[in-house]
Amino acid sequence: MNLEQSQRDFIAEIKQKVRQAQYEALKAVNTRLIQLYWEIGKSIAGKQSEGWGQAVVPALSRELQAEFPGVGGFSVTNLWLMAQFYTEYHAVENLQPLVGEISWSKHMVILGKCKDNLARQFYIQAVKKFGWTKNVLVHQIETKSYEKFLLNQTNFDATLPADIKKQAALAVKDEYTFDFLDLAGEHSEKQLEHALVNNLRKFLLEMGGLFTFAGNQFRVTVSGREYFIDLLLFHRQLRCLVAIDLKIGEFQPEYKGKMEFYLSALNEQVKLSGENDAIGIIICKEKDRTIVEYSLKTGAAPIGVATYTTTASLPDDYRHLLPDGREISEKLSAFLDAA
Repeated sequence: MNLEQSQRDFIAEIKQKVRQAQYEALKAVNTRLIQLYWEIGKSIAGKQSEGWGQAVVPALSRELQAEFPGVGGFSVTNLWLMAQFYTEYHAVENLQPLVGEISWSKHMVILGKCKDNLARQFYIQAVKKFGWTKNVLVHQIETKSYEKFLLNQTNFDATLPADIKKQAALAVKDEYTFDFLDLAGEHSEKQLEHALVNNLRKFLLEMGGLFTFAGNQFRVTVSGREYFIDLLLFHRQLRCLVAIDLKIGEFQPEYKGKMEFYLSALNEQVKLSGENDAIGIIICKEKDRTIVEYSLKTGAAPIGVATYTTTASLPDDYRHLLPDGREISEKLSAFLDAA
């Protein structure tokens, strides 16, 4: 049966409505479940504060499982987690409004792996914004995405329009973990590029979830000469091209000039009407933070400088490098506004 375009559009519209209804239904069920767990946790915590012993929780678990045999979630461990969830979140102004935004299993990952309330806030918002699965969330926490977000080095504040500065704050990490690549310790830039392209889905996920792939060895021509950009992406929220230059050594100040050249060519030759100016990300094996800071002080093109690792092991000094509480709050506020 051949359908006219208007009929296909109509069917596609109905399908989308069904999907949206399913999503809203699942979201409503999740919100109600979290509210139930919150109230149970509140009740248990209240009795504990009144001096009740711990024996009441195993008794409560037995009674609930006997009364509701087809309903899971009432194990002794889970009941204690409900109490912990309420106790640690209810007095935190920024966390309490977020308790219904993600699933219980993801809350438990964050509760168990993050002890800092600002980090918890970040990951709850990130799960909501990017739709991370539980496994992706675990990976993001273990590879310290929170710290990488706070420590990223860009000149976006000085080079981007006010209406996209906050969104752009999430476009660059301080370090990318490419542990999904099967690369030897010594590898070339070409090998790194090909490995990333061959693992495109994982690469885009590590970049942050809002990127699409536009090409590798993307050619621009200036005065009859050809130049090739290692990787070209498009950021859907920022609505701009993102040029990526890969370096297997330490960051050098002259890399910034090369990236500025690429961005000028993209803006003149490739950028479409309605899109924002392109941004650049220079990804190196190593960087000296002070040299990067000095390099980014001048210039009008928006550029970020990051490092990469091909293993899951990370430096232990991230916590030491974090800015003070005021700056952390400002950056997280920008994140929340963008989310």
